[in-house]
Amino acid sequence: MRNILLATAALTVIAAPAMAQSIPNPQWQGSIGYTQLDGSDGDLGGVTGRIGAKFNRYIGAEGEASFGVRDDDFTVAGVEGKLKHEYDAAIYGVGTLPINDNFELFGRVGYGTTKIKAEIPGVSATNDGESVNYGAGANYFFDGQNGVRGDWTRRDFRDDGGEVDTYGVSYIRRF
Repeated sequence: MRNILLATAALTVIAAPAMAQSIPNPQWQGSIGYTQLDGSDGDLGGVTGRIGAKFNRYIGAEGEASFGVRDDDFTVAGVEGKLKHEYDAAIYGVGTLPINDNFELFGRVGYGTTKIKAEIPGVSATNDGESVNYGAGANYFFDGQNGVRGDWTRRDFRDDGGEVDTYGVSYIRRF
């Protein structure tokens, strides 16, 4: 029994460096850009920042956060109002298909939250909703670190909250 335990301990010591080598250091990247939110209630715009890690060439994760910079005006019974994008945040699992060293396609699936505010003179209402998000896009790198990103994402809000399509263009940088 003692020999089995010693053999197991020896194999563990030998195998530990091999296991450490099989878990690569993630490749980090960040982006900043503009996102257009296209919904049935209005069209809004926001500045979006992302940080992500690629665990290998094909699998990664990213988080994003946005705040509104473009409001939408509306009229109800002759009264003018504004629809504002307060913020949103989401986290995604990302699958990447490298086409060459400079160009890659990606798909992503995640979960997020969005807060929208509607205002008419004297009245203000806020609505926040949680959504299942999915989308696709492409990254093109000019060199080894700097590039552009274009993406589309559908936000499917829970509890019959509707759907919103987002379209984004960003500067992206690998670290």
